Amino acid sequence: MTDFPEIVELNVGGVFYTTSLETLTSQPDSQLTALFNGREPITKDSKGRYFLDRDGVLFRYVLDYLRDGTIVLPDCFREKERLKREAEKYGLPGLAEAISERIKQPGVITVGYRGSFQFGKDGLADVKFRKLSRILVCGRVALCRDVFGETLNESRDPDHGQSERYTSRFFLKHSFLEQAFDNLIEQGFKLVGSCGSGTAGSAAELKPGVDVEENRWNHYNEFVFVRE
Repeated sequence: MTDFPEIVELNVGGVFYTTSLETLTSQPDSQLTALFNGREPITKDSKGRYFLDRDGVLFRYVLDYLRDGTIVLPDCFREKERLKREAEKYGLPGLAEAISERIKQPGVITVGYRGSFQFGKDGLADVKFRKLSRILVCGRVALCRDVFGETLNESRDPDHGQSERYTSRFFLKHSFLEQAFDNLIEQGFKLVGSCGSGTAGSAAELKPGVDVEENRWNHYNEFVFVRE
């Protein structure tokens, strides 16, 4: 047995950490416990810090798991496969399993919107020329929730306890088309197709506040995103 200090300074792949010996040995069957109770040898760097030749940036999530027994990852975290490999190398099956559950599954999401072109005075195009009434989201319920999070409005299709079902009734709480696209791209989706259609304005009497010229330029567009 080797005596280790209660507060341990680490050099993990060139990234420095300070943590407690209790945290490092919190999982009895892990490689870290074997290193820090003397069962396996460990080296030091030139400054006397214990050295681990692993990914230093990802080690912060390993430490979080050792401290709390849970893992919280950023919304746009794209290195789950690498983090899973680190968990396996450290002998942390619980962490590896938690990450596996978060690795993105393939799927398709369709985003559509109804809109019109908004004009200013005397027929001049307004700066906010694209007027969206609502951005619609179609796809598997669990997938839509994973991608859009709190921006997803489910009021038209309340939860029936079946997250694997499909729906065409979700819409977003905002009207920024590019924000919806950013969400999809950050989650690894790619645009594979789109279509659009225009409709002639109704000759019937318009609702108060609806511009005659604007009503002539109604349109509907759909965009199909795929994650393989």
